Amino acid sequence: MLTNPLTKNIGAEDVATDLQTYRDSDGYGGWLRALKMSPDELTQLVQKAGLRGRGGAGFNTGLKWSFVPTDRRAHPVRYLVCNADEMEPGTFKDRLLMERDPHLLLEGIAIAAHAIGAATAYIFIRGEYHLATQRLQRAIDEVTESGLIAGETTSLDQPLQIYLHCSSGNYICGEETALLNALEGKRAIPRAKPPYPQVSGLWGRPTVVNNVETLCNLPHLLLHGAEWYRKLGRGEDSGTKLFGASGKVNNPGLWELPMGTPFREVIEHHAGGLRDGLTLRGFLPGGGSTDFLGPQHLDLPMDYDTVRKAGSRLGTGTITVLDEATCPIGLVLNLSRFFARESCGWCTPCRDGLPWVVEILQRLENGEGTTNDIELLREHTARMGPGNTFCALAPGAAEPIQSALKLFEQDFIDHIQGGGCPFH
Repeated sequence: MLTNPLTKNIGAEDVATDLQTYRDSDGYGGWLRALKMSPDELTQLVQKAGLRGRGGAGFNTGLKWSFVPTDRRAHPVRYLVCNADEMEPGTFKDRLLMERDPHLLLEGIAIAAHAIGAATAYIFIRGEYHLATQRLQRAIDEVTESGLIAGETTSLDQPLQIYLHCSSGNYICGEETALLNALEGKRAIPRAKPPYPQVSGLWGRPTVVNNVETLCNLPHLLLHGAEWYRKLGRGEDSGTKLFGASGKVNNPGLWELPMGTPFREVIEHHAGGLRDGLTLRGFLPGGGSTDFLGPQHLDLPMDYDTVRKAGSRLGTGTITVLDEATCPIGLVLNLSRFFARESCGWCTPCRDGLPWVVEILQRLENGEGTTNDIELLREHTARMGPGNTFCALAPGAAEPIQSALKLFEQDFIDHIQGGGCPFH
């Protein structure tokens, strides 16, 4: 049984970057099978398989598609948008798929477009991903010339048009409505919801935004079926996922593993454990905008609901490891600088609160902090929490800070009492 669908074509350089090589390995077989199904049947299959969005939120993909209006006469124009603007700190999974197996993404896009009745798809890619951009454009040209997505093969009697859009690199574009504004040539700020993009998205038309890794799951899911896909996971969540680890580990990298793989297995086995005899203090489980978890959480399975119940989020599934020789305040300061810089400036808690947080953390690092600064940080993270801002950027930026205050409060006190960072 195939157990590594996302990376089965990824080995030596260029192993599956051209169309013929990809097709020799069952490429576009899932797409051809999807064409034999109605859009509703396809949506129900993906929903039944339990594929959850791999961009961070973990929402059921088929359920998301089902929110697109069913009346195609009233809504003849629909769009599919692939979010390839991978800017979450500590995350590097989508880049691997785009660079090393671009046709896998294009096949997933074709399947999703068929499911929602879209004749136009956009790949909104991070501007710095030059190699991925080159290979994707070449793959788009190949599949278009091949006739695989021509009018006579799609459900819409017209060819599927796939366009590559290089973004200017704004973190806020991880929020899907800000991404849509940017794609329309507007300022990248979030939109008020409702209406949701599935009803009124790109240029006011029904639109679905899916992450790269999410779409790359579709070809093999269609080829092997929902039951096969569900059995790939170790627990409640279906399928496999690209899990990564960075920090002071012996073997930082990225691995395709079953959903539900324990954190310990990723950190100690695949990443080779911490180097130089260092001790684990904590880790961010899924990118820079997640809460720290501690060593006591190492045996938790990496699935969305379990990690949420533990007080964090699985997010992108790329772990950032914190050891006892690294300053947690310096780490959250570095993250906070990034989030402050990337704020779109639309709402006050994010626009003004994040720079203030950076100023407080910098004071602590410089030995200029006071005990009042700890309470100020708690107050700020509360004000930036869910429900107080226009989108999730500030609440996400607050997560590593608020969890550091809980797990590493003594470090904050030591910075104040010792007159600066003791790790320098």
